[in-house]
Amino acid sequence: MESVHVTWDDSLTSYDFGPAHPLSPVRLDLTIRLARALGVLDGGHVELVSPKVADDALLTTVHTPDFIAAVRRAAVDPQYGLGTSDNPCFDAMHEASARVVTGSVEAALAVWAGRVTHAVNIAGGLHHAMPDTASGFCVYNDPALAIRALLDAGAERVAYVDVDVHHGDGVQAVFYDDPRVLTISLHETPRMLFPGTGYPHETGGRGAAGSAVNVALPPWTSDRGWLRAFNAVVPPLLRAWHPQILVTQDGCDTHAEDPLAHLELTVDGQRASYAALHALSHELCDGRWMATGGGGYAIVDVVPRAWTHLLAEAAGSPIQPETDVPSTWREYVAATFGRPGPTRMTDGQTAAFDDFSAGFDPGDEVDRAIMATRKAVFPFHGINPEW
Repeated sequence: MESVHVTWDDSLTSYDFGPAHPLSPVRLDLTIRLARALGVLDGGHVELVSPKVADDALLTTVHTPDFIAAVRRAAVDPQYGLGTSDNPCFDAMHEASARVVTGSVEAALAVWAGRVTHAVNIAGGLHHAMPDTASGFCVYNDPALAIRALLDAGAERVAYVDVDVHHGDGVQAVFYDDPRVLTISLHETPRMLFPGTGYPHETGGRGAAGSAVNVALPPWTSDRGWLRAFNAVVPPLLRAWHPQILVTQDGCDTHAEDPLAHLELTVDGQRASYAALHALSHELCDGRWMATGGGGYAIVDVVPRAWTHLLAEAAGSPIQPETDVPSTWREYVAATFGRPGPTRMTDGQTAAFDDFSAGFDPGDEVDRAIMATRKAVFPFHGINPEW
């Protein structure tokens, strides 16, 4: 068993834009209930940590003082992206958002200091927030703040891999000119989806060429194509980069049932990505891995299963896909939502894919997306994009 820090407290569900908003905190509650029902959080190797509210000294390592003050006011202020349909204001918005930040920062530092092998904050992954603007359901950018804390603690090579269906634009923007941080984002093409960024030609700023990597996938990409793209880009770059720690944003809105996007992954494909990231952390950085949640709007059928797999993977006790969902959890779902929940921890797929090394197909949209990224970035890392 591997030691794992899990950020959790019921107070994290107070990050709540209201009942009509797609980012429902219910998804977090359902995930923890399912993980507990399956025994994922049992045992002395799993440490549940309740986060406090981050102070301004921490928040200003990424965000501007004026923006933080605006969040504290929790008043409509379009200048700061507050009060929009994406980011409506709510009571104690600053406190709820800053608590998520502490959860990710403390998780990352626990891994960096060697107190635990891995860490997970399913409430985190708010990757769209900019230093001076809330954006895309995200107020404070906890992954960026966690990475900044790692740099301040002495890290010199941090790798960030974002598998959310939306481009990790906020994290990329914060570190676009910083050669110490490699950001890799696999997402649906910005021609179709918010935030409209994340093209292959976005490869890093002055002094940091090749530090930003973007794989823009076509709509309807399934497990087979997505995993082919992941394996064609992420492992070779991480192996060339030699990260000291891996930070991942594990949004599960890539699922076929997610209402806000157009990819067609299954829980099985998502589970395979977590296993791959876990393995890479051990191969490349002595297991140092901090994972966050992110997007995910199929709040009953997808998010709890996907992130329970993530938690189990981090805890070193992966759940077999054919495992039945516990009846106690399904009964709770039925009582709460008036309908049954999923019955198994699988969507019945094998998460198989053809390795890109077998050959590039110029007639395939996914392969063209892969090659666009490899050609844009691989030469900066001394890798031949044709291999």
